[in-house]
Amino acid sequence: MADSQSNAPSCADAGAPTSGVIHVRTRLTADFTVISNALAQRRGSAVTVGVAAYISSLPDGTPVTIPALCKHFDEGEILISRALRELEEAGYLERRRERTPTGHVRTRTYFYDVPGGDPHTEPDPDPDGPPEPPKPRGPRKQGTAAAVAPASAPAEETVAAPAPAPAGTEVLLPLADADPKAVAVLTGLRRVDPRLILSAQETARLAPAVARWLAAGLLPTHITDHLTARLPDHFLTRPVGILAYRLKETPLPVPARSAEPAVRPMVVPLRNCDGCDRAFRSAEPGRCRGCRAGDQFRAAG
Repeated sequence: MADSQSNAPSCADAGAPTSGVIHVRTRLTADFTVISNALAQRRGSAVTVGVAAYISSLPDGTPVTIPALCKHFDEGEILISRALRELEEAGYLERRRERTPTGHVRTRTYFYDVPGGDPHTEPDPDPDGPPEPPKPRGPRKQGTAAAVAPASAPAEETVAAPAPAPAGTEVLLPLADADPKAVAVLTGLRRVDPRLILSAQETARLAPAVARWLAAGLLPTHITDHLTARLPDHFLTRPVGILAYRLKETPLPVPARSAEPAVRPMVVPLRNCDGCDRAFRSAEPGRCRGCRAGDQFRAAG
């Protein structure tokens, strides 16, 4: 007797998973971004991973400030700033203040596919060759003031003197040397407009101009009203630029007040008429106007 046959498959495909996600791969040749699994699978906030993936997909030169990211995402400034801070602490994001050839100080943002590497490294002329692994820099630790020198660094290193700033370059003084009254005016702007929160460097930059306005005789309330009047609804950049532009104007001189108080007119006292005993005002005692007019009529008749 022949063995029984069945039309059912003998067994399921052993390569397909029984649960979980199944990827349907498509080979992309344009408009795609490569990110590391360490970043895509990073534990923690999904907003942080989403912001990192979005920044990785942007071309160089695209602004990635908090207001620019808030226009793209539905999350607010608090979540976006927290995501940028987490990426900066993990070593994926770095902000550097660099001086341009014209003498201006600009903040540049560098984003690393892998924490480490040098942003000034030239690209590999042979993209098909094996790339060299970046130098591990590791995540930044808060509270660490000194950086560990590499082992290959020489024992003694001659530090060149800083180059003098070009003519017309603004020299920033430490915040401790700024006028306390000017600093108080600048820190109090946030009470009028919560968006006017200035950093220590921004406060030190604006304090000399505010001190000049105070020396000209303007009150702190006058300066606050001038700086907070008719501000735009949305700031495309930090508000320090608008405040610095307004402080470039020449302050109006305050008219000097007279030291002598104004003399009030003397009030003529009340007196009783010697004729009718009615009250009237006069510098000297005597008769009222009616009694004097009656005496004139009688003398004329």
